[in-house]
Amino acid sequence: MTDPSERKLNTVSPDSQDEPSFSRRDIIKGLATIPALALFLYNYIKKSALDSMRRLQVMSELGQSKKAPAVLKSRKKNELIRLGVIGYGWRGAAVAKGAGFASPEWVAKAREAVNANRLDKRLETYLSQEDLNLELAGVCDVFDTRREQGIATSTNDVRPGGVVQSEPAKGYRNYQDLLASDDIDAVIIATPDHWHAKITLDAVRAGKHIYCEKCMTRTMSEAIDVYDAVKKSDLKFQLGHHSRASSSHEKAREMIENDILGQVTLVEVTTNRNSPGGAWVYPIQWNSIEDVWQTYASKEQYATPKSLDWDMWQGPAPNRHPFNLERYFRWRCWYDYGTGLSGDLLSHDFDAVNQIMDLGIPKSASASGGIYYYTKERFPDLIKEDRDVPDTFQAIFEYPDRGLTLVYSASLANSRHRGKVFMGHDATMEVGGGLTVTPDPQSTRYKSKIEEGIINTALPLFSYSPGSKDIDGITSATAKYFAQKGLVYTYRGGKRVDPTHLHVKDWLDCIRYGGEPKCNIEEGFEEAVACHMATQSYLEGRRVEWDPVKRKIV
Repeated sequence: MTDPSERKLNTVSPDSQDEPSFSRRDIIKGLATIPALALFLYNYIKKSALDSMRRLQVMSELGQSKKAPAVLKSRKKNELIRLGVIGYGWRGAAVAKGAGFASPEWVAKAREAVNANRLDKRLETYLSQEDLNLELAGVCDVFDTRREQGIATSTNDVRPGGVVQSEPAKGYRNYQDLLASDDIDAVIIATPDHWHAKITLDAVRAGKHIYCEKCMTRTMSEAIDVYDAVKKSDLKFQLGHHSRASSSHEKAREMIENDILGQVTLVEVTTNRNSPGGAWVYPIQWNSIEDVWQTYASKEQYATPKSLDWDMWQGPAPNRHPFNLERYFRWRCWYDYGTGLSGDLLSHDFDAVNQIMDLGIPKSASASGGIYYYTKERFPDLIKEDRDVPDTFQAIFEYPDRGLTLVYSASLANSRHRGKVFMGHDATMEVGGGLTVTPDPQSTRYKSKIEEGIINTALPLFSYSPGSKDIDGITSATAKYFAQKGLVYTYRGGKRVDPTHLHVKDWLDCIRYGGEPKCNIEEGFEEAVACHMATQSYLEGRRVEWDPVKRKIV
């Protein structure tokens, strides 16, 4: 093998092809009169050449291109789509912002942040979104304050593309009235989980395309009903896993498709958050997610039996309770309304692994955990009613046909960050906002390259960082948790983009041009079944299995 240091440095000028070329060794010899500098340059050039050769061989092994993914563009002129938002809480507002409708309150806070710190790019990132040619035609919420905020958002003059909607959205307290409107083409469902199935089924009957936040349903039987209804329709359904737009997840899928890791036998995914907000112990009165992430100061009491339709909000919940603001603002803490750690946080990681590896529904699930920290005894001034959703939770999913185990663990009382880890015979891959692949010393595939020194097992085999690691506007433990998972921003062609915007655009493109959304009903059903398996295992204290013939957890 030729010494890399012998590679020629081309010094030929454009005007002359007769000028001599010199090797790196010639240059080193010429610098021999400056021993220290010569030694430094020799080592630098040799290392650079070896690194370059190693990179080329590794990249060839990976079958990778250095070209970044292009920014998504519409294939033809967009026809107007009229949106309705059902549930304008913080997630409903976030999806609306991804669609191009940021609330005046959010814009004001983003402007304040820019004035305080020029490096804060939240407003710039929002305004650089593609104009998706939408009209926010309807907003439904049982809480008057939030409904009015959604209506005000519809005509906010700070928008991507600068096109301002002339007429405000119509407000609804009952979602059935919104679905009955001929002015609505598609709906975003961002209610608590216990409403997802009923509203989705009614939206299918009304002929509206559906973007539904996860978890898809609160119960397993609801998941069957939703799946069957959507499959029988020609409507476009997108489950709100905006991590599907993460560039690091797309790159991780390429690693799996190219068999870079060898056989993967163990995948570990985790949730660690260490704050009341991270455990859904939100302030009893709050207006936006900024309130949740930045302060726990008491607020003026504006949610009252008059301004909040409590009976409508409870709706299909299995147990009825008197007017209770703790349950309204912290609904994720009770199984009456949500799916706990399974559907709210495990679902993010399960869907990411499913996106990367196409795992599908597991054969079995075993879960355990408990309410170990966030109790009213420990926080008497903060918590008045005990939760039944655990704050510490583990789940093990088995895929015997794939020779693989997926392990999830979570603590909402510790903030140690742990990424998604894929352990293969030849390499280990860790995925978060970026991606790192580390070769295994006992690898079969890379054995010869390890022995030849081309691959150093102490160094990453492949590392992918889609953009800046400094995420502005992120201050709390909960927000940092989402940022580390690539759920706040991703990158396209070096440009920072909100993944929710990309996920909404994917759904709209499918409505306009055909095709299936990235997190369609098939993907949504697989996630729902896995999450319900983990929840049922925890609640019943036993290992459960999926019967694909009866479509039942047994």
